[in-house]
Amino acid sequence: MMDTIFALATAQGRAGVAVVRISGSHAVWAAGLLMSDVPVSRGLRSLRDDCGQLVDQAFVLRFAEDHSFTGEEVVELHLHGSPAVVKAVLRILGDMPNLRHAEAGEFTRRALESGVLDLSQVEGLADLIDAETEGQRRQAVRVFSGALGTMAEGWRTDLVRAAALLEATIDFADEDVPVDVTPEVLALVGRVKSEMRRESEGVRIAERIREGFEVAIIGAPNVGKSTLLNRLAGRDVAITSEIAGTTRDVIEVRMDLDGLPVTFLDTAGLRETTDEVESIGVARARERAVKADLRVHMMLKDDLQPQEFVFGDLLVSAKADVASGPGLAVSGKTGLGVDDLISQISSALQDRVASVGVAMRERHRTAMVQSIAFIGAVEMALVDDLGMIDLIAEDLRAAIRAVDSLVGRVDVEHVLDEIFASFCIGK
Repeated sequence: MMDTIFALATAQGRAGVAVVRISGSHAVWAAGLLMSDVPVSRGLRSLRDDCGQLVDQAFVLRFAEDHSFTGEEVVELHLHGSPAVVKAVLRILGDMPNLRHAEAGEFTRRALESGVLDLSQVEGLADLIDAETEGQRRQAVRVFSGALGTMAEGWRTDLVRAAALLEATIDFADEDVPVDVTPEVLALVGRVKSEMRRESEGVRIAERIREGFEVAIIGAPNVGKSTLLNRLAGRDVAITSEIAGTTRDVIEVRMDLDGLPVTFLDTAGLRETTDEVESIGVARARERAVKADLRVHMMLKDDLQPQEFVFGDLLVSAKADVASGPGLAVSGKTGLGVDDLISQISSALQDRVASVGVAMRERHRTAMVQSIAFIGAVEMALVDDLGMIDLIAEDLRAAIRAVDSLVGRVDVEHVLDEIFASFCIGK
């Protein structure tokens, strides 16, 4: 039997309401020591200490086993959000036998162990808690609602069906099998492989939604990159000067751009230089620009298209308040064209987001790639009619195990500590 645990489930500090959660077989018993009687489902109760002194009046919620977040009996105490009240209630609970303070993420871990959530839903919940933008929230909610688990279950069903068909031919190897199962098996595994490939290709974009896109502002020295960054940020985050080479390091500003997390990078001006410090800045600028999701090239009227230009990048005519040039005319100094530039950046990133699915982590992509590889081996062996049905069936079982790892059925112990370390104590 697992310990009964308790913790503050809301943020530390003064608030209108603070929620203390108790979960485990002794949850109702512990709550009963605080109040005259524990409500069957919900009710207002006076909480008292060991000496019978009133501690607080709380709204009490009771959840039966298999009907709670953890899958265990749970009692929630909705207290007045005074730090003193919270401290007193936690002290009383901590003095009770058979109770202990929860560890980080322990409530969610119990939900996983009891089957209330699968591993992908736990990851979705972690991302939902950390979500700062609307795009992050929408993506996290899709995963937390079980979309990836539902998809994985469909893949598993098809692969299990394919394996059963092949194993039937092994069981009846000495008899006449009336139907050739190869066409149905190929159809099943082909559909799964196609869906997995499409889903795996969207993982990188899903990761960017979770972690943030990077947009690098690049160009020659003194072309107005820092002035534009300051305009985008709405404050002075970068030093601006008429002296070329003022920016030596990469300056970052994180923004919410139409629901997407975007970090704008102001980089050192790209030029050949004998200044050792500036040359380091130029090297860093080129490196970050290559890794960025999108580059905004700022150019003056007579500039040629930069060597660093990649299809999909944006060309911007800098210092448009003075002179116009190629591309969208923008002036960081006056704000001319900045709204149009933001719109183009947002549109470019939104186009990429359109390809995202529900798989959102490198772990998910790796599992799908492994499964795709095993399915490919199955297809090759069946098409070539190699006749090694037992080996083909084993490849299918390996593909199924890879799918199971997506939702935590197998091979996930090594990732649990990393996932739950990101949770707060009360979750």
